[in-house]
Amino acid sequence: MVGNASRAAIIGDRRITGLSADVIAELVAEVGPLWHERHEAKLASRPRKRAVGAGAKHRLVFVDRLLATLVHLRHAVTHDVLACWFGVERSTITRAIGEVRPLLAERGCTIGPGVRLRTLAEVVDHLGASGKTGIIDGTEIRVRRPAAGRKDRDKFISGKNKQNAVKTMVVTGGDGRVLFCSPTKPGSCADITHARQLGLVKLLADGPVVEILADAGYQGLGAQSGGRVVTPPHRKFKKNAPDWYEEMHERQRKAHSSRRIRVEHGIAHLKNWRALARHLGRREHMSDIVQAVAGLLSHQQTADLTSARQR
Repeated sequence: MVGNASRAAIIGDRRITGLSADVIAELVAEVGPLWHERHEAKLASRPRKRAVGAGAKHRLVFVDRLLATLVHLRHAVTHDVLACWFGVERSTITRAIGEVRPLLAERGCTIGPGVRLRTLAEVVDHLGASGKTGIIDGTEIRVRRPAAGRKDRDKFISGKNKQNAVKTMVVTGGDGRVLFCSPTKPGSCADITHARQLGLVKLLADGPVVEILADAGYQGLGAQSGGRVVTPPHRKFKKNAPDWYEEMHERQRKAHSSRRIRVEHGIAHLKNWRALARHLGRREHMSDIVQAVAGLLSHQQTADLTSARQR
């Protein structure tokens, strides 16, 4: 395992983990007990063959397990490199990341001290209660091509980028802060179909009055949600449009785009975590990875905003 000096260097340099030392300390205090509880429950779930306390001891304490997971998510460092860095076997790193990553994914997105959004319904309620505008957009993450012979091999091919990918729907506030990232879908799934499968139309129709900005990929949701999803204006003239109409349409389109651009900034911050730029591991893990990164990023954004207000 790494020494105290190396551990302090990792925690002290935000470029390594993407998080400040204070946020990492909060993660240790929050996630550590959950990890220990699940570990003990796993041991108690099967008959013991040794006395309590017997057997091999952990060479990788929880703090190091968390740091290895954060470095892996931030820089997509391979398990082999992390094993050399932390002085353990590769299988130990793989097991550690597999245990810590789901715990990070379950935390949800932090919007205030002790306030979390874990589901799309909670996001809609939060936007309605605060009177703020939400922005939605889909983003794709490139993944490995499924093996030859799989019957669902083609469903991961994105019609937009013509590559194998998975898709997630990102919801941000009007300031670009990440509020929610959905579980992933294969890349062939259309943005509007994904939103419908998540139940967005029903949540908006039955929930509070909320304004949701979206791009042209979500046209059609406005009519289904009573006008609560706002998309770019339709063109009424396919050709030979009057000059006054072209000018008005361009002005309306730019006004909508200037408000919606914040979600692109939020997605760019997510893609700064290399695990979301391209994933070479198992596609089944992508939902946990997306939601873990969204939770970590939102936690850091909240901490930065709180610190700025206190200055």
